[in-house]
Amino acid sequence: MAFNLIETVQGLFNNELVRKAASQFGESEGGIQKSLGATIPAVLTGLLQKAGSSDGASEILNMAKQALGSGVLSNLGGLLGSQGSGSSSPAINLAKGLLGDKLNSITNLIASYGGIKNTSAASLVNLAAPAAMGAVGKYASDNGLGVAGVGSFLATQKDSILKAIPSGFNIAGALGLGSLGEIGSKLSSMVSDAGGKMIGSAGAQAEKLGPKMKWLLPVLLIILAIAFILYLIRGCGGNKVETVPMQDTTTMAPAVAPPAGAATGARESTKVKLPSGTELDAFKGGVEDQLVNFLNDPNAKAGRDVWFDFDELNFETGSATITTESQNQVRNIAAILKPFPK
Repeated sequence: MAFNLIETVQGLFNNELVRKAASQFGESEGGIQKSLGATIPAVLTGLLQKAGSSDGASEILNMAKQALGSGVLSNLGGLLGSQGSGSSSPAINLAKGLLGDKLNSITNLIASYGGIKNTSAASLVNLAAPAAMGAVGKYASDNGLGVAGVGSFLATQKDSILKAIPSGFNIAGALGLGSLGEIGSKLSSMVSDAGGKMIGSAGAQAEKLGPKMKWLLPVLLIILAIAFILYLIRGCGGNKVETVPMQDTTTMAPAVAPPAGAATGARESTKVKLPSGTELDAFKGGVEDQLVNFLNDPNAKAGRDVWFDFDELNFETGSATITTESQNQVRNIAAILKPFPK
C-alpha cells in the first residue's frame, strides 16, 4: 500500500495519548479528539504551503531530519511533559519554524473549533508539528530523498491532506490564503522548477566537456528526465488512498487473509451472537465474526498493528456511494459497536 502521510501522523495519537493530554490540559477527551481532527490536517496544510518554494522545502527537510533524530516517533507522549518548558522547547521551535507568523491564528482557530482553551490548542500544535516532521523525516530517510524528492513526495500527499480538513474549518484564511488551491499551484511550480534546474545543470556540465563530448548532452538530459519522472511517479499511489477519519477507539483486530472460499464465492454462513442475545447473519471468519470474537476475548489487546478489514464493503463505480449489497455489513458493524462503546 502506498504511504499516506496524514494516516501515519493520525496513527501516532492513540487513545492513551488522548487521555493523557486531556488530563494534563484539563480538557475533555472528546474535546481533545475533535481538536486533533483539525490540528493534524492544519499542521500538514501549513507544511504543504511551506513546501511551495525551494527554500521552504529545504527547511522542511532539515526540520524533518531534526525531528526524526529526536526520537519523537517512538516517544510522542514524552513531549507532553515539555509543554511548559518555555519558548526554547524543541517542539515549540518546530511548530514556529513550520507555521511562522500564522501559528497564533491557527491555534485560535483550533481552539474555537474544538471548544478547548487556547493554551490547550497550542499544546496540540506543539505535539502535531514534531509528529508530522518526524513522519516526513522517516519517509525521506527510508527512500533517500533530497529537497526535490521531499517536494515531489508532499505533492503526492496534497489531496489526502486537504480532504481531511473538517467542514467549516477555515485553515485557508488562517494561513492567509484566498483558497487552498493556491497551495497546489505553488507545489506544482516548485516541483517543475526543481526538475528544470536538474536538467539545466546537466546541460551546463555537458557543455564544459567540449565539442568532442557534446554527444553526452542528449544522453544526460534523457537520463535525468527519466529520473525526475520516477521521483514524481514513485509516490503517486498516495493520491489513491482514501483518508481514514480519526476514530474514537483504537480497538481493532489482527489483519487476516480472506476467508477460505472467498475467491470462489463459497463462504460459510454463520450467526454472530451479541451480548444482548441478538444474532447477526454473517460469514464465518468475516469481519463481524472476527470483531465480536476479539471484543469478547479478555486477553485481546489493541495496538497499531491490530485492525479489521471490511470484507463485504463495496462502492458504486466512480463514487463514494456504498452499494445496496454492502449495507448489511455496515448495519452489522453498527449493531456490534453499540454494546461495546469503549
